[in-house]
Amino acid sequence: MRYLILSDVHANLEAFETCKALAQGKYDEVLCLGDLVGYGPDPNAVIEGVRGMARMIIRGNHDKACCGITDAEDFNDLARQATLWTRSELTPENLAFLRTLPEGPVMVDGFQMVHGSPGDEDEYIFGPGQALPTLRGLVIQTVLFGHTHFQGGFMITPAGRFQSIRCSSREEGLIAVLPLEDGARYLINPGSVGQPRDSDWRAAFAILDDQGRQVEYYRTPYELAATQAKMYHAGLPEPLIRRLELGR
Repeated sequence: MRYLILSDVHANLEAFETCKALAQGKYDEVLCLGDLVGYGPDPNAVIEGVRGMARMIIRGNHDKACCGITDAEDFNDLARQATLWTRSELTPENLAFLRTLPEGPVMVDGFQMVHGSPGDEDEYIFGPGQALPTLRGLVIQTVLFGHTHFQGGFMITPAGRFQSIRCSSREEGLIAVLPLEDGARYLINPGSVGQPRDSDWRAAFAILDDQGRQVEYYRTPYELAATQAKMYHAGLPEPLIRRLELGR
């Protein structure tokens, strides 16, 4: 089975549609690690697009805030403004749908889906301080996580050595392939579809090939100017608009 892994779409329809087109024919099922909405200008279209193709979607912190499960008081001012705008834009059906999304971790075919970490859906796994204890505690081989907007992840080799998984290629399309070794443990981050923060503005996703025992990482440019124009028209905060082109 080949799984298309999406995360942190953040209501960026142009990025989502471009990823969808690039991935066409390369996967069997779709999994989403949360944050369908927040920041971007097309919350309803993105929810409906991902919902129509995904086998499983778990909730992210922005999904929770935008549907009122949480109050966004822990968000910075820009994120809070975007949250309030999104709440006003969501249809009743899509608002209700966000409220039904399950909390991670969720098991799918022997691996685990989380938004932040297995122990806390809102925790960020940025480096060894968070990743190493999580990897040492795993009883399964592979956890898929998002939330950081950084493509790559972390692993412990069969010999017990900790490694960061980095994806920094400027190539387009398939940029890296990670073999999954027997006896190793992995935290796999597909990167952010709609708002990368690893200094690469291009949309990111991954494909987990369960039978081929590998993860494929992808990057693709999208119609950034179209997304930014929508955000300007919606009155979303200008710093959120500018950061898209910086990948930060």
